[in-house]
Amino acid sequence: MWWFDNRNSLNNVSIVKTLTWPDEAATQAFAEQLAATLSADHLPHACIALHGDLGAGKTTFVRHLLRALGVTGRIKSPTYAVVEPYEVTRLANPWPIWHFDFYRFSDPREWEDAGFRDIFASPGLKLCEWPEHASGVMPTPDLDLHLQVDTDTQRQVTLHANTPQGAALLA
Repeated sequence: MWWFDNRNSLNNVSIVKTLTWPDEAATQAFAEQLAATLSADHLPHACIALHGDLGAGKTTFVRHLLRALGVTGRIKSPTYAVVEPYEVTRLANPWPIWHFDFYRFSDPREWEDAGFRDIFASPGLKLCEWPEHASGVMPTPDLDLHLQVDTDTQRQVTLHANTPQGAALLA
């Protein structure tokens, strides 16, 4: 299901897509499709926010996306470190990926102290779990993914493009 609302300008793009991921294989398939879009369209400067309760599949989705982008080695949750850096090297121009987990983030001063402003201003893909914990300091993401648990394996996913870049990722 799609909605497109472009009443104000291209800067106020609003596209919403809803999906059902019946199992982890569907999560992986979507991650691979998104990775192909990121690689083919050379959109390494994007921010994707992942929303959902504990156990909704945010980190699982990120792992599948990173693998699909060619990241090798251990992919761990940044729950305690707040951020884990990766790099896509299989493309002509390597680009960084930053995986954030703001679950334990509580002090806006940490944003500046940790250099997050500089990271978000630089090229690279930013994947942000628990972005609501960084509201007020984190820039508007290009794409929001809201994951809701239906059953042990099935997820309802709502994707919301907030920018033209996010709309390009959903196209």
